[in-house]
Amino acid sequence: MKLFLCPACGNVLYFENRACERCGHRVAFLPEKEIMSALEPDADCWTTLADKGKGRMLCRNAEYDACNWLTDSDDANGYCRACRHNGMVPDLSDPAQLAGWRELEVAKHRLFYSLIRWKLPLQTRRENPAHGLIFNFLADDPHSGHRVMTGHDNGLITIALTEADDIERERRRLEMGEPYRTLLGHFRHEVGHYFWDVLVRDGDRLAECRAVFGDDSADYGQALQRHYAEGAPPDWQQTHVSAYATMHPWEDFAETWAHYLHIVDTLEMAAEFGMEVRPKLDRDGELTARIRFNPYEVRDVQALVNAWLPFTFATNSVNRAMGLRDLYPFILSPAVVAKLGFVHSLVRDVAAA
Repeated sequence: MKLFLCPACGNVLYFENRACERCGHRVAFLPEKEIMSALEPDADCWTTLADKGKGRMLCRNAEYDACNWLTDSDDANGYCRACRHNGMVPDLSDPAQLAGWRELEVAKHRLFYSLIRWKLPLQTRRENPAHGLIFNFLADDPHSGHRVMTGHDNGLITIALTEADDIERERRRLEMGEPYRTLLGHFRHEVGHYFWDVLVRDGDRLAECRAVFGDDSADYGQALQRHYAEGAPPDWQQTHVSAYATMHPWEDFAETWAHYLHIVDTLEMAAEFGMEVRPKLDRDGELTARIRFNPYEVRDVQALVNAWLPFTFATNSVNRAMGLRDLYPFILSPAVVAKLGFVHSLVRDVAAA
């Protein structure tokens, strides 16, 4: 994630800003240019000061304060590149459900920022009825007691609205023994399943992927039952990025994909702030890193890891000083780094095509 500048006054803008706090201009994100722009009214539309664009429209979900993106200039349906992938949304006349959906949209838009930066293939359900990417945001039914489960099914990603409740999400995190559980993490994990279909299965990379992650033809239902009955192997941290990743090669890929996006997006933000880690007691340089590079342009995944490890050592230590959990409570073993390298090669091949 980057920092942005208001083209009207030069003030620093953040990705979720709706207005410039210095000059008061309405601001919005232009996904095709990956920039934020100040806006000026132009009849029934907007002019973008960043590129002198005419006739731009805010996404229809701006009406609910759920989106700050602009639509494409030739768009006909009124939704931006992120929101055109929405299927079902919760009852927006319910203030609690509206608030929860807004939180989900913040995470979803950060996901799409990364997917667009990588130039990954993004087809809607209208463009590809069989396997287009679509998100359903669903609330539990209080009358029947039905609980929505977050998951992926052939391009359809269901996100449980209850995950936007901080208390409920923390309860589930503790119940499932997870060190980390966030809305953005859910989105990154579930879209990993989608891109396994698109880039691995349909991209002629299946044999290569199986050599790294294992045989995905193993029965998923049996693997799920075994995981929840027996848990992860005692030495799972030597081979997997999380305990859940040990359940099945599909979950291993999705978890690794999510962590790759965690690393790249966070390092980009660190680079925007010019962060440097140089502990006074680190005489051999193992905990030193100067994060001044664009992680989306790095060729070797090891360069990402070499910056990520010192950065997370430092941020974890700062969090502990505040009595908080580690920012990144995971171990990147050599086997996990190799899996991250496979994901790195997938996205780089697409970006270079």
